[in-house]
Amino acid sequence: MDDYPLLNLFWTMLWFFVWVMWFFLLFKVITDVFRDHTLGGWGKAGWLVLVLVLPLIGVLVYLIVRGHSMHERDRKQAEEQQAAFRSYVQKTAGTGGGSADELHKLSALKDKGDLTQAEFDRAKAKILA
Repeated sequence: MDDYPLLNLFWTMLWFFVWVMWFFLLFKVITDVFRDHTLGGWGKAGWLVLVLVLPLIGVLVYLIVRGHSMHERDRKQAEEQQAAFRSYVQKTAGTGGGSADELHKLSALKDKGDLTQAEFDRAKAKILA
């Protein structure tokens, strides 16, 4: 370890970090190309070829030309995922307060005279079952 000074170790770690970040950015651009629904097939193919053949220039040009819309697609996807999650939670948990709320509504209908005692008992048994 004496022939590899601490400064060289620092530079090696820095270049490794830059290399990892480069691949992260490259994959982010490639996934954004395929996620864009406004871009046609030839446009996607053109951007993909540019990014794969001339990676540094291709990624920089893509970020300059389409960077803002890239942010909009990220935001839209996050909103869609949040809405799907909320819908799933509401569907799973049950909306409207569950069986207690339904029993309260049945009781109100029975008190108003819209339901007979037998109809109330059958509906109550169905809700509690």
